[in-house]
Amino acid sequence: MAVSDRTISYPAIDLTNRCKASTIGEQKANIAMASLSLLPDSGTRLVGIARLAAHGEAVHQGHEVNYFTLPVRSLLNRCTSARMTFTWTINPYRGCEFACKYCYARYTHEFMEMRDGVEFEQKIYVKQHAANLLRQELRQVKPGEEIALGTATDPYQPAERHYEVTRAILEEFSRHQGLEIGIVTKSNLVLRDTQLLRIIGENNQLFVNITITTLGVALARIIEPRAPRPDLRLEAVRKLNDAGVNAGVICAPVMPGITDSPKDLEALVRATAEAGGKYIFANPLFLKPCSAAMFLPFLEKEFPSLVANYRERYRNGAFLPKSYGQRLSQLMARLREKHGMGNAYERYSRKTPPVAAAARQLSLF
Repeated sequence: MAVSDRTISYPAIDLTNRCKASTIGEQKANIAMASLSLLPDSGTRLVGIARLAAHGEAVHQGHEVNYFTLPVRSLLNRCTSARMTFTWTINPYRGCEFACKYCYARYTHEFMEMRDGVEFEQKIYVKQHAANLLRQELRQVKPGEEIALGTATDPYQPAERHYEVTRAILEEFSRHQGLEIGIVTKSNLVLRDTQLLRIIGENNQLFVNITITTLGVALARIIEPRAPRPDLRLEAVRKLNDAGVNAGVICAPVMPGITDSPKDLEALVRATAEAGGKYIFANPLFLKPCSAAMFLPFLEKEFPSLVANYRERYRNGAFLPKSYGQRLSQLMARLREKHGMGNAYERYSRKTPPVAAAARQLSLF
């Protein structure tokens, strides 16, 4: 059954008033099911986000997934990476149930003293007081500074159906004007908020970025096992644009030898154009050590012939050689031009290399 069709029963929870700052350190789970031990007793004094996570309340236990409250003190985070085009990030949740094999964000659970990469997809933390925090923190945002929603975890993962933290954030955005907002998601659940997104877009610059790595349903199911099917995501692109909400596609990560053939990439560009997508761009696989710990065993099982080459290429770092990224950018630029998406890509084209005279076969090898 597709994730988008799955129904999960959640208990009610008040995310606004459940916790008081003066008692956070003494909170304990108060639910019908048995208390869950979130962190091992290492004898080390926990601080920061690890301490807050340790005192979160277990609010639901599903199929191999547990949900906990997270009484955070801040929602808006400044991005310091020179590689990124945005200034601020917001992640309504910690952890992501979609369980993408390549996910680079698994390291964020390490800040909570969780070293097993699988915990990122099995222990989902629901941030509290989101709208109130955002209302206060938006004062820090200066004109021209973009806010990216969903950079480390998907804001429309299954938990959002019940807890609606993302919706609360959007409702707060709708009360402001002059903001630059980008949303990143793999879920067609974003369509639930179409009307709200239209309202935000009337007074702010808004783009909804739908991530699609492949059009192949079977391939998508093994690399993104709990995410909605690619065709459902494309339909979300179509419906958002039909409703007047700017939406396009992020093809990321592009995985060498798996999703990087010109034929497959052109099929995705063509489908995006036919769906009315405003743009499409692609980025190569970024493989941090915590990601490699999950991705390489996946390769050994599903693509054993690629393992040795991946180990060699990523032996000295998380990035592929710049030449690979340049060839990918050149090919995508040519394909956008071929399918009439050249002008629509302008927002993301500032650092795009010029179109190559002829497309070259992308290959890791």
